[in-house]
Amino acid sequence: MAKLEQATLGAGCFWCVEAFFNEVKGVVKAISGYSGGSVPGTPTYKEVCSGLTGHAEVIRLEFDAEITSYEEILFLFFTAHNPTTLNQQGADKGTQYRSVIFYHNDFQKTVAEQVTQNVQQYFDDPIVTEISPLINYFDAEDYHQDYYKQNPEQGYCAMVVAPKLNKLRKLHAAQLKEF
Repeated sequence: MAKLEQATLGAGCFWCVEAFFNEVKGVVKAISGYSGGSVPGTPTYKEVCSGLTGHAEVIRLEFDAEITSYEEILFLFFTAHNPTTLNQQGADKGTQYRSVIFYHNDFQKTVAEQVTQNVQQYFDDPIVTEISPLINYFDAEDYHQDYYKQNPEQGYCAMVVAPKLNKLRKLHAAQLKEF
């Protein structure tokens, strides 16, 4: 029987992160969303992109912890983006693109702190990943869900997502689903 858990992670543009985690063994679902903001109501993509809502673009993962642990999810997260650049991933700049782990419970908080400390040795610069309680989460608009899969020829997808996805596929072939 599956032991389903959730993780909510921000690693820059959610299109990249969603495309990658949809291929990871044990991941049942990867949903693009927004979290961490403080304005009332459900934010729109345009509002989040303004940087004024305080939300980050995130992925909400539902995964089978019997197949892939939360710790493994976080190790993959740290290779799926640059956790040493504050509020920036490549050309995407702003707090909405921050590196962030939104923990769902105290166990996840502890694991996030331990994994962050453990992976620091692999980076020359300090990791700036925020570790915060999950607050104000909202699913992104429907057109953002499975965006890369539906739009592989779109400019950003072809120039940014595809090369990043290919790199991650090579790095983590053993952790990916077989298609």
